[in-house]
This record gives sequence, C-alpha cells and structure tokens, in this order.
Amino acid sequence: MSGRMSREKGKRGEREAAELLRKAGFADARRTQQYCGKDADGTASDVVGIPGYHIEVKRTEQTRLYEWMAQAERDKKPEEIPVILHRKNGRPWLAILPAELLLEMIKAIADEHEEAD
Repeated sequence: MSGRMSREKGKRGEREAAELLRKAGFADARRTQQYCGKDADGTASDVVGIPGYHIEVKRTEQTRLYEWMAQAERDKKPEEIPVILHRKNGRPWLAILPAELLLEMIKAIADEHEEAD
C-alpha cells in the first residue's frame, strides 16, 4: 500500500475508533487534528476525549504490539494509561493494554461487586 493510501486508511481507522467509543457512551471521543505528530494541546494521542487514557489507533494488517505499546508509553502523559485499539480488515476492534493495568481494573470491579453484595 502506498504511503498516501496508508495514511488515509489510518485516518479512517481513527474516525472509526472514535465512533466506536462514542457509541459506548464516551460522547467526547474524537480524532485529534494532528500536526507533526502532536495535537494543539501538545498530546500525541490518536483519539482524545477520554481523560486518563492515551489511545493509539492501528488500522493495519500487520501486528507489532510491542512497537505500538512502546510508542504509546513514550507519547503518553505520566498520569495516562496507554491503550492500543487495533483492527484488521473484516475483523472486530481489539484493545491492548499492559496486563497489570487490566488486572487492576478487574480487581477494582470485583471489589465494587463485593461491597455491593
């Protein structure tokens, strides 16, 4: 795929991911207007509108999870959780995040359920 076609696919993927997040109830989710890899506020997240999360979108047939996570870790703010949203053609979106963070989230939800019982 040529560079221009690849960039266009990436932009479409970012719009799709923002729409996915809005449908899930994150009304402020939107694709950033990136200039030189940064948005106007100095962030480099592909999708913004979910405070506390740095979201990188990868709409590609190739899978380079560790490269992508290294990019998200490098570009995120210190208080943000890095998340990769990835989708191949004809496949559903997947979310990738560090396992220790996922386990913290699961534990917090389990603790809430125990307190409610």
